[in-house]
Amino acid sequence: MATFTQADLVGHIREAAGEDEGFDLDGDIGDTTFSDMGYDSVAMVEVTLLVERELGIGLPEDDRTGKNATPKQFVELVNELLPTSI
Repeated sequence: MATFTQADLVGHIREAAGEDEGFDLDGDIGDTTFSDMGYDSVAMVEVTLLVERELGIGLPEDDRTGKNATPKQFVELVNELLPTSI
């Protein structure tokens, strides 16, 4: 079974919402909220939509996909929802 990784998420963040020059997305960001990284609710909606389209899954609108979520929470949620056939 394929898994969705933090590196995958970072790629989607860069594509959908860009990168704040003052924050290193390649660093240890697993437990840092998206808000603390400079991403607001609109940015996270863009990231979520991109992930949904690419992986063919539906992500719930909850605490694990919002601006106060962490990359670790987001990645765990995506992996819970990934079909075993991917």
